[in-house]
Amino acid sequence: MPKEPKKPKQPKKPAVSATAISISAHPRAAYSIRRMKGFGGLVGLVLVTWLSYRAGALPVDTALRGLVGGIVGYVASWTIAVQVWRHLVIAEARAAAERVRRRAASASESAA
Repeated sequence: MPKEPKKPKQPKKPAVSATAISISAHPRAAYSIRRMKGFGGLVGLVLVTWLSYRAGALPVDTALRGLVGGIVGYVASWTIAVQVWRHLVIAEARAAAERVRRRAASASESAA
C-alpha cells in the first residue's frame, strides 16, 4: 500500500494574545538578560575553577568543576534576571496605564 503524502504543518499560533506583555519582546529586558547570563556563566566558571585550583584538585577535576560552576552560574543568573525583569516590566506597564488614565481624566476635565 503506498504512503499518503504528508500534510503541510500548520504554523504555530502564539500561546498568548497579541496584547499580552512579554519579557522576551521587551528590548531592554532581552539585552539585559542575555548580558547577565553571560556574566553569570563566566563568574561561575572562574570562581569555581580558582577555588578548585587553590584546594589542590587535579587539573582535570578543576576544569570539570569549573565547567559545572559555569553552567550553574549561567542558569542561576538567568533565573534571577528573568524574575527581576518580570517585576520591572509589570511596573512599567502599570505606570503607563496610570499615565493614560491621568491624561484621559485631565482631557475630560478640560473638555467640561
